Amino acid sequence: MRFIVFTLACCYGQNIGIAMLMHESNSFNGSLTQRADFTVTRGGAPNWRAFFAAQKNEVTGALDVFGADSKVRITEGLYGSATPKGPVAKAVYESLVSELIASLKAGPKLDGIFLALHGAMVAEHFPQADDETMRRVREAFPNIPIVVTHDFHANISPRSLSYCTALIVYQQTPHLDTRERGQRAARILLRTLRGEIKPVQSIVKPPMVFNILYHNTYSGVLHPITQDSMAIERNNPKILSASVLAGYQYADVPFMGPSVIVVTDNDRDLAEREAKRLSDRLWAVRHELKMNAPNPATAVANAMKAPKFPVALMDTGDNIGGGSAGDSTFILAELLKQKAEGWVVTMYDPAAVDAALKAGIGGNFDMAVGGKSDKQHGTPVRVRGRVRSFDDGNYIEPAVRHGGSTFYRMGLTAVIEAEGSTPLLKNYLVLTKERSSPNSIHQIVHLGIYPERQKILVAKGTIAPRAAYEPVSAEIVLVDSPGATAVNPAHFTFKLVPKDLFGLRP
Repeated sequence: MRFIVFTLACCYGQNIGIAMLMHESNSFNGSLTQRADFTVTRGGAPNWRAFFAAQKNEVTGALDVFGADSKVRITEGLYGSATPKGPVAKAVYESLVSELIASLKAGPKLDGIFLALHGAMVAEHFPQADDETMRRVREAFPNIPIVVTHDFHANISPRSLSYCTALIVYQQTPHLDTRERGQRAARILLRTLRGEIKPVQSIVKPPMVFNILYHNTYSGVLHPITQDSMAIERNNPKILSASVLAGYQYADVPFMGPSVIVVTDNDRDLAEREAKRLSDRLWAVRHELKMNAPNPATAVANAMKAPKFPVALMDTGDNIGGGSAGDSTFILAELLKQKAEGWVVTMYDPAAVDAALKAGIGGNFDMAVGGKSDKQHGTPVRVRGRVRSFDDGNYIEPAVRHGGSTFYRMGLTAVIEAEGSTPLLKNYLVLTKERSSPNSIHQIVHLGIYPERQKILVAKGTIAPRAAYEPVSAEIVLVDSPGATAVNPAHFTFKLVPKDLFGLRP
């Protein structure tokens, strides 16, 4: 989760508050997200400006726009983040939202607010937590424009539109457009404050699950629909924003599923017409969203005999960016069982890191790893080998990758050269102290593991890692593995999701 608050005063005698509170909450991960999961930095901390200047997210985009005028004064606020996990604990949610509102009220009187929310936060006591956050912010600031941004995986309640002036959502997955969407949202807010436009918006939700296997907006069924939404933004000046989003299928909430939101300049008929048209396009491809991914055994067998390497296997059931455990062992077990060569697996296992430390560099490693967080992600698998190296787990991604992050961390990290390695084909098990989504290939490159020298790369994600892995992989395979982010909704028992959603059951 990320939590940011700033206050800006603009040269037009208007003050703009910016707040950011983001968490993608997996209803099927039994571990609640606690305050200890957050890294929090308050505004005014050393290198605050340099940190955000290096990012490529929606807040960076907003600051691009608001900071373009030398007369704008920026008052820094609060930042915090935590990796996607289970629902946010009640007390944690209450404290963060209270801090958000208090921080906005602590500065000069506000004329407008830029509010960045994920859209798929679940709190213990509020299934649609972002909706509740918007309601409270609107209640605290009843008569000013509020422009909100959401992630492509938001589960949007239609009533949330009544709490904001405009809602703008990422158009792309992997999320490479976060900065641009922040810029668009900021321009809409400024133009509204200046009286240049009067935003009106419409939302349509087709009654379906848009399965995560098909969330790639750069190819496949979503690509032409996404291009359509981009085109109408470019070509029609009356359309301020057109957002087509697939939703997040791991949240058991009343409004789980895709949405289309169109924001226009004072033309409600146009907003409603275009939102309906784009929604109809989503509904029209529903029969193409088939469960056709191989299981771990088949995926490993096929990868071993692939004509070109490396093959990247996406461990969809253990998608860390979707809130899973990060220690699934199903693919690792198959790699060992089938005696694969030249593989790389990254695994969250603090106890195994400690065991490697005790053995020391060059020491023997013999331990059952993974499968320790819960019973969904397999059982521990015995791995033998030697300790190759250690690292503090901090690295950077200079290119634009999923979510726009630059700085990554995975805690103290141990690299094990595992059994079955040869002088030319090494088997690498990367053990980490913290869960970290594989959105950057530098996760392994900074450890001295070069993808082009490997045959099989395993990434614990679904669509998000594609931007990092496509440039270095001969093939990407989505693997139908078990876990808290299994791609087939039939694996889960939903209580709040409407039972008649197309795709909820095979």
